[in-house]
Amino acid sequence: MAAPARKPILISGAGVCSLLLGQALLRASIPFRIFEKDTSITFRAQGYRLRLSNEGLDAIEAVLGDGFQKFWDACGKTGGAGFASLDALTGEPLADELPSYDSTKEKKADGSPEAAAQNTIRETLASRGGKVVGISRGGMRRIFLEGCEDSIEWDHQVTGYELTSSGVRAIFSDGSRSIEGEMLIGGDGLYSGVAEQLSGGALKVYDTGARGIHGQAPTTAFKGLGEGVFRILDQSRVEGRAFIITNVRAGDMDDPSIEFGWTMGAQPGVINPPNEDYTITGAPAANIAKSITEKWHPRLRPLFDQMVESEAAFWKITCSTPEGVPEWPNEPRVTVIGDAAHSMTPAGGIGCNTGVRDSALLGRLLAEAGGFRDGVTAAYEKEMRVYASEAVRTSYGLAKHQFGVIIDENTPTIQRGQRSV
Repeated sequence: MAAPARKPILISGAGVCSLLLGQALLRASIPFRIFEKDTSITFRAQGYRLRLSNEGLDAIEAVLGDGFQKFWDACGKTGGAGFASLDALTGEPLADELPSYDSTKEKKADGSPEAAAQNTIRETLASRGGKVVGISRGGMRRIFLEGCEDSIEWDHQVTGYELTSSGVRAIFSDGSRSIEGEMLIGGDGLYSGVAEQLSGGALKVYDTGARGIHGQAPTTAFKGLGEGVFRILDQSRVEGRAFIITNVRAGDMDDPSIEFGWTMGAQPGVINPPNEDYTITGAPAANIAKSITEKWHPRLRPLFDQMVESEAAFWKITCSTPEGVPEWPNEPRVTVIGDAAHSMTPAGGIGCNTGVRDSALLGRLLAEAGGFRDGVTAAYEKEMRVYASEAVRTSYGLAKHQFGVIIDENTPTIQRGQRSV
């Protein structure tokens, strides 16, 4: 008699971290099902680029193995010109030192020096070969999706879960249940209902009030900048500072069929989506970006005048508890990865790199166990909390220094378990 088919690992969300975990399970011949609230991988604008650190690249390579070369070839590599900080109105260089902050200057609430992390945290850019390595979120998702297509169920938003006598079921927004799985992995981002239920509310995501817009334009629009990594700062606005971050690869600047991305961020009050609806994409986001930059220097204006409006999208600058990833009672059959476990500010480009480390770590533990085994989620969470807590602290420290982001007892938290509006 044939052995009964093994129940799959259930994964909520089809973002970068979930798909990379899917790749790890695929290579280990462990069955899995991914449930994604969007109707397809191209449902929303997502063309902005993600900067990959050595740790992030190592994690991706550990999962993809021989398939890593295809991923590497799809990445952009910016080198030679290094980092430059520019004044948005004059186009002239500002201090060219990479952003940092001295944690020895931090104070506790009682005014005494903060004992932890007595060092200067500095943002680093280059990773392999002295290059700044980046890839669009959409491009990364498409590569990680390959081979996993038959294991994804689109238009299924997971809002929570129920444990059974021998497994777990995902609960969808319409009240229906999934098939029974051996485990459920919450990889559904900031608004994860799985994270809320699992941690009993301990996993908080703070809304810093700062806002952003992602955009992209043909590479020819970037020729006025030249090659390098740029932070462009506008300190002239009464409402608060605005900035963009982008990296430009010299070899592609003459090809209008290729697009580069930029990320705009601003202090509270500068970027205000219509009706505070952050799901809006396209022209409304593009128009706000254009209005903010209308007085910027002519060498910068093409990035916005020529932007691909359909790819513009709003985003909130959020952060988990700055002290790090909290503890919660371990559930052997349920855990969380990526933004569901640790939201970070854009400072330092740390969030995605930490998330893919989650995928590689959990994927390795599951592969070694051959699927579910009691103790896997506990081992994963113990190790994840160490590197992810360090990453959250660094991300928050840099954002506090660079953007003026402050999290205190009055900072609101976002409500998890529902879509952003």
